[in-house]
Amino acid sequence: MLFSVYGDAAIYQIIGWVIVFVGLVLANEISRRTKAGGIAAFVVLPLGLTVYFIAVTVGAKMGAEWALNNPTYLYMNSWFHYAKLYAATIGCIGFMVLKYKWGKLGNANWFKCFPFLIVAINILIAVASDFESAIKGSIALSETGARWWKSSEGVWLYGGWWNWANGIAGLINIMCMTGWWGIYSSKKKNQDMLWPDMTIWFIVSYDIWNFTYTYLNLPTHTWYCGFALLLAPTFAAAFWNKGGWIQNRANTLALWCMFAQVFPLFQDRGVFHVDPVLYAGVEGAATAATAPTAVDPHMQGVMAVIAVFANVIALAVIIKRSVAQGKNPYTNEIFVGTKDYEEAMARAE
Repeated sequence: MLFSVYGDAAIYQIIGWVIVFVGLVLANEISRRTKAGGIAAFVVLPLGLTVYFIAVTVGAKMGAEWALNNPTYLYMNSWFHYAKLYAATIGCIGFMVLKYKWGKLGNANWFKCFPFLIVAINILIAVASDFESAIKGSIALSETGARWWKSSEGVWLYGGWWNWANGIAGLINIMCMTGWWGIYSSKKKNQDMLWPDMTIWFIVSYDIWNFTYTYLNLPTHTWYCGFALLLAPTFAAAFWNKGGWIQNRANTLALWCMFAQVFPLFQDRGVFHVDPVLYAGVEGAATAATAPTAVDPHMQGVMAVIAVFANVIALAVIIKRSVAQGKNPYTNEIFVGTKDYEEAMARAE
């Protein structure tokens, strides 16, 4: 088992997961179907939140009590959360430029590689965070005899070889993105930006790697930002938005980051909170004043190994297909003829 979901709180934890999953699916549909929805979600809302974030940060530096006790300042102040939020939001805006063909940029062939670049940047942000945890875990081990180190948000993390392994899986995952210039607009009112060569091979390897990243580095949030958040875009792409997975992923990620940055206590405290088995079932251990005395890191290692294998297999498939076709897998689309690719292209204008 990956999570401590049992006892009287289990029903609330499951309800919380369903709320987040359904909410993300619906929010993605609202933001992708119209220009107004996209602009409101990824331009207007982030601008308003930026003012809020600056106000909280400045207020805290000035010693204002309201800012020092603000949940965003207390629980979501690490560089990673802000980097992820704005990188995902920039991705959403860039995807709208491409799908609506706004201006010279939206019609420029060279800009079609933007989705690859922004996804690669997002992956590298997580890889850097993974490596940071591995290093801090090693330092903690040499100084205290245990791998526990406390994040800037007050959560005890257990850094080890699994972080190195998953970081390497993330780097391999970047190489699993093929057909960088194979970007299209859907023919139905330009609702979607399509990347047909981003098939199930990449999506599954990415989901496993990213889930593992959250499990290792955002353990108290993984039930939502690892499980529900990753399944929402994959669910939509599997059933009605063929070829639009990367757009779904960016939309849901940006929207979730905005919500979590403002309302962190939804997942950090109360009946909806879920811990992984890392804390050995000890309630409150993740945020206690002192490092946990019990630890169960076996699933961290298991997930890291699975992430490496999943990405190596995906890359092997890509190499095999590119060699067989005599194509560069990055400048050419190599999944032409597969079910995923053809279903996506049937939607392209």
